[in-house]
Amino acid sequence: MSTPTVTIPGYLTGTWTIDPIHSDVSFIVRHLGVSKVRGQFNTFTGEIVTAEDPLDSKVSATIEAASFHTRQEQRDNHVKSPDFLHVEEYPELNFTSTGVRHDGENFLLDGDLTVRGVTKAVTLNLEINGFGEGPDGSPVLGISASTEISRKDFGVHGGAAGAMVSDKIQILLEVEAKRG
Repeated sequence: MSTPTVTIPGYLTGTWTIDPIHSDVSFIVRHLGVSKVRGQFNTFTGEIVTAEDPLDSKVSATIEAASFHTRQEQRDNHVKSPDFLHVEEYPELNFTSTGVRHDGENFLLDGDLTVRGVTKAVTLNLEINGFGEGPDGSPVLGISASTEISRKDFGVHGGAAGAMVSDKIQILLEVEAKRG
């Protein structure tokens, strides 16, 4: 048994399932260079395995591409089209962690993100919000994470409309997970 290299108050080991009702997968993209459009993915699953040494922990997640939503049906349908996400051919976005690093009070989560069949390494800024107890007494875990990606790196060019939307997309995650 090794001694953890990092101490997190209230830390619990185990396998955690992301609770989609109490979690959020959101994004922000600039439109015409002057405003920010926000949206989210409504359907996703994931698992977090907290290891005895937090730096050995693992994360995997799958997002249903067709669950993309910005509160504007015409835009949503266009983003689901072959110009952007091409959800019929690529129904899922996937993330699998490759490592966790300590960064001051927070952590960096390295992993492989797959969008439109293209896999690229990404790093998420990870904040452990804490460990607690759910209403039924079961352990819960809260995490916030963020990163910025280039949509063009994943082959998401957008056709003619792509010129109206920034290449950089900010991804924001608020995750609550249950152990067991």
